[in-house]
Amino acid sequence: MHIKTDFLVIGSGIAGLSFALKAASHGKVMLVTKSNEDESNTKYAQGGIAAVWQDTDSIEKHIEDTLIAGSYLGNEKIIRMVVTEGTERVKELIELGTNFDKAENGNYDLAKEGGHSEHRILHYKDITGFEIERALLKQVRNHKNITIYDHYYAIDIITQHHLGKVVTSQTQDIKCFGAYVLNTLNNKIDTVLAKITIMATGGAGHVYSTTTNPSIATGDGIAMVYRAKGHVNDMEFVQFHPTSLYNPNEHPSFLITEAMRGFGAELKTQDGKSFMQKYDERGSLAPRDIVARAIDNELKMSGADFVYLDCRHFDRKSFIEHFPNIYNKCMSLGIDPFAKMIPVVPAQHYLCGGILVNEWAESTIQNLYAIGECACTGLHGANRLASNSLLEAVVFAHRAAEIASAKINSIDFEALIPDWDAEGTEHAEEMILITQSLKEVQQIMSNYVGIVRSELRLKRAFDRLEILYKENEALYEKTIITQKLCELRNIICIGYLIIKHAMRRKESVGLHYMVDKSLRKKK
Repeated sequence: MHIKTDFLVIGSGIAGLSFALKAASHGKVMLVTKSNEDESNTKYAQGGIAAVWQDTDSIEKHIEDTLIAGSYLGNEKIIRMVVTEGTERVKELIELGTNFDKAENGNYDLAKEGGHSEHRILHYKDITGFEIERALLKQVRNHKNITIYDHYYAIDIITQHHLGKVVTSQTQDIKCFGAYVLNTLNNKIDTVLAKITIMATGGAGHVYSTTTNPSIATGDGIAMVYRAKGHVNDMEFVQFHPTSLYNPNEHPSFLITEAMRGFGAELKTQDGKSFMQKYDERGSLAPRDIVARAIDNELKMSGADFVYLDCRHFDRKSFIEHFPNIYNKCMSLGIDPFAKMIPVVPAQHYLCGGILVNEWAESTIQNLYAIGECACTGLHGANRLASNSLLEAVVFAHRAAEIASAKINSIDFEALIPDWDAEGTEHAEEMILITQSLKEVQQIMSNYVGIVRSELRLKRAFDRLEILYKENEALYEKTIITQKLCELRNIICIGYLIIKHAMRRKESVGLHYMVDKSLRKKK
């Protein structure tokens, strides 16, 4: 079936929803999401959204904090743009119905997180992302120009390649005409023709065996764009959140927000000793890459499976008011945080790299934009500063909507796009081929391409992944399309890109930390 729309938005997190609302004034918007409409990485964002909000803070301070956290590899022009425009975008979220916590005096209760020099994090309890998504979805559902297609899984974007034209990585005029999308409720593949396509597919946490990301985070958007010869950047910078709840049988991992350390919680070894001051003078409030490596090192030295987060000294009433979700989760596992320390361990949390875009969210493929976690904007550099990601999403969604809406009337639909060709494919005989390969990829990435890396580990990961890639491509060519098969294909692609980019960067910087003695650590 052919479907036509002005704007095709792939993904229903804060970035996709924000774009959809703004673009809907200029044309029809089709928003596709592979799960329920409210399922996204945004939904699980606990801490908040960073913005310059009070007189004691300044744009220059926020810029400097972002540059420092990213090891000065961030694009200062982009950082200045996001920080400067961000406050206005947050005000828009509030106008759309988003609630943020307020202090008794009526002012917003601004939190402080690792790497920030000021209190500038607006939050709602410990479910900020859930609250933002609730407000945006309410607006999106009520907009006559937006249609949500849930349980629709984007397989590939459509380019000249599907018209039989040769497209190489050197081609400068690759165009996107829409996407092939699988309706997972009836297993039919629809051809969606769009004047403008927006990739807002989120992260890729399930490339690793331990992640705080929901199960949908399989790097689909980045993999689709890479296959279409779009440019991808900074994939080596994979952020591991230092504190996910240690509960080995739970997947994905439950996040213990960084805001708790901003609130005064302290990291300790299993024998109750504080250790972060050994690694950084900021202690438990050091940036995430430093804290995650410190915990990783303590675990390797002690042989323990986890460290503790100590918040036994917190005021019970304040703790429960600020972190009700975390409190209830801990109590459900028999951990009273006022009597026991909380066991925590690092888990994959955020991908700083992704689809390369400019300041208007334009990718290297014409009429294709990327926003949110799947995009590489230059904001994060080698490491994301806490709570900058939601800010980045709304700023770039706004800018993308501005320029895309201005262009929409000058773009025509491509009429000659063929339907998906499934000739010669058949149903998979054994699901175990997919599930086992997925486990292998996740183990390879976690063991060899995690918080600490080496040239030997990267080489071994590359060789193992190549075997899995060849096996899965052979399966893909002869098998009827399913979501699980495509997700595995994308996860293998993302793993390859992370390894390839990590092998290319020879010095330790930010989230990319090499242990080879021959490699000099960047100052």
